[in-house]
Amino acid sequence: MSATSPRPDKTVVTHLPNPHEPRNPGTALDLDRIASVQANTSAIERRAATLPGRRSVKKDYQAAWLLRAITMIDLTTLSGDDTVGRVRRLCAKAANPVRKEMLDALGMDPITTGAVCVYHDMIETAVEALEGTGIPVAAVSTGFPAGLSPFHLRVAEIEESVKAGAKEIDIVISRRHVLTQNWQALYDEMKTFRAACGDAHVKAILATGELGTLRNVARASWVCMMAGADFIKTSTGKESVNATLPVSLVMIRAIRAYHEATGFRVGYKPAGGISKAKDAVTYLTLIKDELGDRWLRPDLFRFGASSLLGDIERQLEHHLTGRYSAGYRHPIG
Repeated sequence: MSATSPRPDKTVVTHLPNPHEPRNPGTALDLDRIASVQANTSAIERRAATLPGRRSVKKDYQAAWLLRAITMIDLTTLSGDDTVGRVRRLCAKAANPVRKEMLDALGMDPITTGAVCVYHDMIETAVEALEGTGIPVAAVSTGFPAGLSPFHLRVAEIEESVKAGAKEIDIVISRRHVLTQNWQALYDEMKTFRAACGDAHVKAILATGELGTLRNVARASWVCMMAGADFIKTSTGKESVNATLPVSLVMIRAIRAYHEATGFRVGYKPAGGISKAKDAVTYLTLIKDELGDRWLRPDLFRFGASSLLGDIERQLEHHLTGRYSAGYRHPIG
């Protein structure tokens, strides 16, 4: 490999310790504010359509952005056939996501992914495998992915996952509350989930592909943030439609408006269907344009992905050698 050092500007440096950002404590439910939230679907879709070609990040700068993207991946396995061995391999990959010789050629220090995301049964395995790395374990909870188990069991599941060592909890909301416009019920549910998480940060999964309209997405985003969500997340990855740029634009602008209204920053996590390095760069440029540089860090932005890392590695190797490597050279789990 030839030695090529990325020359990132200050907005895309690859790995920084998370600053101590105050958690979003939530606010009282403001139904008048929720009723005023609208979404101009045609305008949103036109803006989203311009995003992939709007900015061109090339060569050393692209490598720097891709390295930054790695630090914001929640490396995920949520399969019915997950095993202890698979989760341990995934954790090993999270701790060393890029081969050392590639990092050396890029002039980079070691980096890690943002977190490892698993089902409850695999939390203890992941915590043990990640000991000493500083990588948090995220657990999906509350009857993931449908969220239709009895409410008291969903709350108990959160408590058990926190007890097992999860530092982040990805909860699913009850979609019916959004579809029936029962914002009080959604607020109360989210507030209960946030309380059950304690010190663990909570990501509210909206399952946007099942909410019907972009206006519903915007209003659900506001309600979850008012109830104290640390992150809002697009999807479980199990819906027929997962993360999209129009949905992301709506949720990101809700985050921006909430920050302007309250002073508290809420994180964003697109999940499902993001598997290509070029898509990761598009999402990062969207974040930079709409929210600013502060959100380009792992405490405020994550990708929910399982295969994205492999494509980023292939792009980095192409940057260094001019050749694309085979997928088997970048195993994940």
